[in-house]
Amino acid sequence: MIQAIRERVTIKPGGAIEIRDPNLPVGAMAEVIVMIEQPQVEPPPLTCLIGKGRGCFSSIEEVDAFLRAERDAWER
Repeated sequence: MIQAIRERVTIKPGGAIEIRDPNLPVGAMAEVIVMIEQPQVEPPPLTCLIGKGRGCFSSIEEVDAFLRAERDAWER
């Protein structure tokens, strides 16, 4: 049976980590998996997509016609 101990640690200079737990039996073999937290990166706002789809429609009227046709299709 595998026992799991989850600890949050701070990585020390030289990349060292230290785990102390009274439930760890002396002399036993253990596998250690280190999962490093990545800083949360805010997703870019949707407004940054404005103008990225150039070439899809040749005019504002064409966009309006497309949207109107889509809305009409939903109402059927």
